[in-house]
Amino acid sequence: MTRRSYIGFIFVVAALLRLASMWNFINMEWLWKQPWTEYIVPALLLYVGTHLIINGFSRDHDQWLQRPIPLDDTGKRISCAVRLGADEYIYHGEVFKGARIDAFCGGIRLDLREAVVSEDEEIDIHVFMGGVELLVPTSVNLEVTSRSFIGGVSNEATNRVIRDAPCIHIIASNFFGGVKINN
Repeated sequence: MTRRSYIGFIFVVAALLRLASMWNFINMEWLWKQPWTEYIVPALLLYVGTHLIINGFSRDHDQWLQRPIPLDDTGKRISCAVRLGADEYIYHGEVFKGARIDAFCGGIRLDLREAVVSEDEEIDIHVFMGGVELLVPTSVNLEVTSRSFIGGVSNEATNRVIRDAPCIHIIASNFFGGVKINN
C-alpha cells in the first residue's frame, strides 16, 4: 500500500470516531467543541479519506502482482485465489489443464493467449465483490455459463466456431462481481 492509502485510512478512522461521538457510542466532546465541526468535518474527512484510498489503489503501478502459475495438488490444474488484492498469471507457452479461480474483494487477470490448449478444459470462477479478467487465445472455442447475482459476464472474445478446435468451458459464479473475457 502507498503512503496515500495510509493517510486515507487515518481520515476515515477520524471521521468514524466523530460519528461515533455524535451518536453517543464514545465521548469525545472535548475534541469537537466548535459548532461548524458538527457535520462538515465528518463529511469532509470521509470524502478525502475514501478519495485517497481509491486513488492509492488505482494509481499504484504494481497493482497487478505477476505471480508464478499456482498448480493444485495434482500438478496440472491451476488454483488461483485472491483476497483484497490483485494478481496476474501469464502463460508463456505452458500447457493449460484447467483452472479454479476465486476472487474475494479483489481481482485476478489470467492471460492464456500464449498457452497450449490441446483438449477441452474447464475454468471454474467464483467471484464475491471483485472481478476476473480472462484473456483467451483465438484458436479455441468458448462456452460460457454464468450464475450471477448483481454481476455478470462480459464476453468480448472473438466468437467464431473453429472445427476440431479444443473448447474452454467457463463456469462463472458471481456475487456483486464480474468476469470479462477478451482475446
